[in-house]
Amino acid sequence: MSEESVIWLTQEAYDKLEEELTYLKEVGRPTVSAKIAAAREEGDLSENGGYHAAREEQGQQEGRIAQLEHMLRLAEVGEAPSNPDEAAVGTLVTVAYFGDEDDTDIFLLGSREMLGLDEDIDTQVFSPQSPLGAAVVGHSKGEEVSYKAPTGKTIEVTIVNVEPFEDK
Repeated sequence: MSEESVIWLTQEAYDKLEEELTYLKEVGRPTVSAKIAAAREEGDLSENGGYHAAREEQGQQEGRIAQLEHMLRLAEVGEAPSNPDEAAVGTLVTVAYFGDEDDTDIFLLGSREMLGLDEDIDTQVFSPQSPLGAAVVGHSKGEEVSYKAPTGKTIEVTIVNVEPFEDK
């Protein structure tokens, strides 16, 4: 398995995704199948809105099941870093850009799904496989790192702060 295909998850996020998958397979599938069967019994399927809605729901649900199975198959559960000042999955990282130390960015290292986060958090998120994420992983507060931006330009940053992320 290549490094890029690994999906890093916290244990909590892994358990949450596994629970969702089990629910969809054991409860969701039979429920949607029952809706489709009930709609079929109503007769003409070409004008049966309930049937088409149930089929749409089934398609979305099967897509989510496939997505969850894929993520869990590629998942690697990360452990908390032994050094609390070290950038790792699940930490909030503050970086300052070389040459303009007033220009800082704060981001969560990970992904919304890997950390089990709601979609509506305001925090910027970078995966450990992104150029900036890969540059800071394993480095500590005060260290300078560089990465190649998608434009090809090398960007240097100083890790100003690292702290555990707490979803409020």
